[in-house]
Amino acid sequence: MHPDQQRDFTEFVTTRADSLIRFAYLLTSDQHAAEDLLQTALAKTAGRWRRIRDNPEAYVRQVMYHEQVGRWRSPRWSGERLVLTPPDRAADDRTHEIETRITLAQALRLLPTRKRAVLVLRYYEDLSESEVAKIMGCSIGTVRSQTHQAIARLRELIGKTVTLEA
Repeated sequence: MHPDQQRDFTEFVTTRADSLIRFAYLLTSDQHAAEDLLQTALAKTAGRWRRIRDNPEAYVRQVMYHEQVGRWRSPRWSGERLVLTPPDRAADDRTHEIETRITLAQALRLLPTRKRAVLVLRYYEDLSESEVAKIMGCSIGTVRSQTHQAIARLRELIGKTVTLEA
C-alpha cells in the first residue's frame, strides 16, 4: 500500500473505529467476536483501499454484514459463546433502562437474520433505507417490508414478556 493510502486508511480506522465496533457488536452480541469481525473486515478493506476510498465505511459495513451472515450459516456456530468470567457491568442504577435494553436485545436475537440486520442498520446505526439496501444487496422496498415485519414481530415478542410504561 502506498504511504499516502496507508495514512488515509489509518486515519479512517482511527476516526470510525468506535462506530464500526458498535455495529460489529450489534451483529455479534459478543465483544470478542465483534473485534474479530471488525478486524477481518478491515483486513479485506485494506486490500481494496485504492478502489473504495470514496466511501470506505459503507464497504466495511457491507463486508461485516456478509461475514457475520456467513458465520451464522456456518454449522460450527452454536449461537453461544463461553467465557471464563462474566462481562463487566455498568455501576449506574438505571434498572428500568437496562431491563428494557435486555428485553429488546433478547427479542432482537429471536428475529431472523435479515430482519435483525435491517433493524440494526436502520435504527442502531441510523442509516437510510437506500444505504441499508446497498449494504444488504436488496431493494429499498425489501428494506421497508423487512423493517415493517421486524418491528411488528418485536412488538409481539416484547408484548408477551414486558408491559411498557406509558
